[in-house]
Amino acid sequence: MLGRWFVNSSKMPKLRIGALEAEIPIVQGGMSVGISLSGLASAVANEGGIGVIGSAGIGMLETDFSRNFSGANIRALTKEIRRAREMTDGIIGVNIMVASSDYDDLMLVAVNEGADIVFLGAGLPLRSPRKIPVERLKNISTKVVPIVSSARAANIVFKYWAKSYNHIPDAVVVEGPLAGGHLGFKREQIDDPDYTLEKILTEVISVIKVFERQFDKDIPVIVAGGIYTGADIYKFLQLGAQGVQMATRFVGTLECDASLGFKETYINCQEDDLVIIDSPVGLPGRAIKNQFLEDVLKGMKKPFMCPWKCLKTCDYETAPYCIAFALTNAKKGRLKKGFAFAGSNAYRVDKIQMRIA
Repeated sequence: MLGRWFVNSSKMPKLRIGALEAEIPIVQGGMSVGISLSGLASAVANEGGIGVIGSAGIGMLETDFSRNFSGANIRALTKEIRRAREMTDGIIGVNIMVASSDYDDLMLVAVNEGADIVFLGAGLPLRSPRKIPVERLKNISTKVVPIVSSARAANIVFKYWAKSYNHIPDAVVVEGPLAGGHLGFKREQIDDPDYTLEKILTEVISVIKVFERQFDKDIPVIVAGGIYTGADIYKFLQLGAQGVQMATRFVGTLECDASLGFKETYINCQEDDLVIIDSPVGLPGRAIKNQFLEDVLKGMKKPFMCPWKCLKTCDYETAPYCIAFALTNAKKGRLKKGFAFAGSNAYRVDKIQMRIA
């Protein structure tokens, strides 16, 4: 069982988000561009955790994405949620980037398809999705969970929702600087002891308590970034978190939706292969060093045509490469034409777990 993979599940508290109850307080991080789809998400959900489909760039796996990127994203996300529902009765979430140009469309798909939770990252969700009226947002069964990297960000989001909607999100994920992919920190903050997950968690809990009292509502705080072992889980639960989010650990599983080549990139990497890069979307990110990234660091530009500006913050006219194409190539195992995002513990993945269960 998933719980026994990490720690004795009988000793682990359940994670409750409103009416939802996960038997194990583990959220599988939503890894986009095809890394966590219905296969991985449903497997985690079947074991009592919360499985999450990554929605960013999901349409790049469709044959017509270059002609109809938005339509391909909508179609692909719809299919993956439905497939997950066919494979599990457990809790299924969707990770959506606020910075996505089709953020509103993806939110509408997730809600209409009955996703249990939407995790909103890569930007602060300071407005109701245009296609989902506030009154509907208040009454849907789908739980809304922003991902933040500081107590200040958590306070901004919750204060804005409270004032504008008389309503607040159902939980919050606080992601520290040891996470993979795009990071909500400046380069100089990543190794700064003032920005450790332990410190940020304590500050976020203090902020959230104010809104719990104001709305007489339990708001679980979930931690992410560098969580890898049962001891890690125990430590953060003892510090006051109600759950943990893990992504890197799930790449080394049979059920992960990425190619074998992508998974082997994790298995073969060493600790010093994990580097911080400057993403074309204007954020630092943690990735596994390879020739593609070394070429970019040397100033080489990887030619591409942008079929559709998928991220609002991407300056595609000056970008040295298309990050969506690079990550899609990596998912397919074409690492000469892309690279893999990874958390700080990726070097600890030494084999493919034959089954999560």
